[in-house]
Amino acid sequence: MTAGLAEIVAGAIAMGLGGYLAARTDAEHYGSEWAREGWEIDNLRDREVREVTGIFRAYGLQGDALTTVVSALTADRKRWLDFMMRFELGLEKPDPSRAARSAATIAAAYIAGGLIPLAPYIAIHHDLPRALIYSVVLTLLALFVFGWIKGRYTGVKPLRGGIQTVLVGGLAAAAAFFIARLISGSTLW
Repeated sequence: MTAGLAEIVAGAIAMGLGGYLAARTDAEHYGSEWAREGWEIDNLRDREVREVTGIFRAYGLQGDALTTVVSALTADRKRWLDFMMRFELGLEKPDPSRAARSAATIAAAYIAGGLIPLAPYIAIHHDLPRALIYSVVLTLLALFVFGWIKGRYTGVKPLRGGIQTVLVGGLAAAAAFFIARLISGSTLW
């Protein structure tokens, strides 16, 4: 139980920090691309106008309509820069609070996910074989529920989402269990 709780805490911290750093990296990448694109607009104006023209041409604009749209867009530096970030580079401005929110969400999910298989060991610590059975059943049930919910939100049939999540998570859990059994030399199953 102690090792399980320690792993949950360490994993939540590591995964939460990983989520935080990933979101911060996205924001830093956006900032550096914003600065680079701004420099190009200021120093390589003709090339950037050609890029805008090419983007609109790809959408079917031509002739006077194309010239009017390109002129209107490139007359406002901020709007032009926003356009280039979105349509040339495919980048959306990241939400400033995303890093902290991402870290908290990932850490909380890791804690919840880790407590599910550990809960039977905490509740039935005097009977480890029975705790293992309850842990397996509870974990598979939780995986099915998570997959079902994921399916409802992603457009996958919920039953299919539940079964897929049980199969993937169940295989990962079984592999971890048997590797731990091999390493520890345990005779439990």
